[in-house]
Amino acid sequence: MYNIFFPDEVISKDDLKFMCVTIERIARTLKQPNKYIVNTLGYNELVKKISLANVLHCLNPLQTIDDFVKEYHLEQGGFDITKVDKEFADNIPTVIQMGKVYYRLILSTLESNEDYVQGIIRVYNHPICEILDNYNASAYYEPSYVIERAYYNDGCF
Repeated sequence: MYNIFFPDEVISKDDLKFMCVTIERIARTLKQPNKYIVNTLGYNELVKKISLANVLHCLNPLQTIDDFVKEYHLEQGGFDITKVDKEFADNIPTVIQMGKVYYRLILSTLESNEDYVQGIIRVYNHPICEILDNYNASAYYEPSYVIERAYYNDGCF
């Protein structure tokens, strides 16, 4: 995948990781599922943002969130992923930890005819996300190959 603003520049895996962490950060801030962010932006806008990832990662993350919210008219929701039963989960994974879970899943399931953004849209719209985002369970702590296998089994671990 090539940068749309600088056609000689290749989008890197680090750019993909940045996008996954950013999606997670925005979703938690707005109390929305990750797929809301992905689907609201859509393919073309995600391509623009991943093309700017090498610049956006230098900015204050709070400002980046605010810019996304304003630019795409993202709305507050009621999906508080951090609200967990303390009996089942003492600590919840960080934004970076969950961004890495999704990043690894996208890379491990990326099809030969897909670019990173198509992979983002496919994975974040898959039923496995509901399982990974349930922090009362421990699916997000499973090794990457187990999560990948569950992905191909429609979320069955």
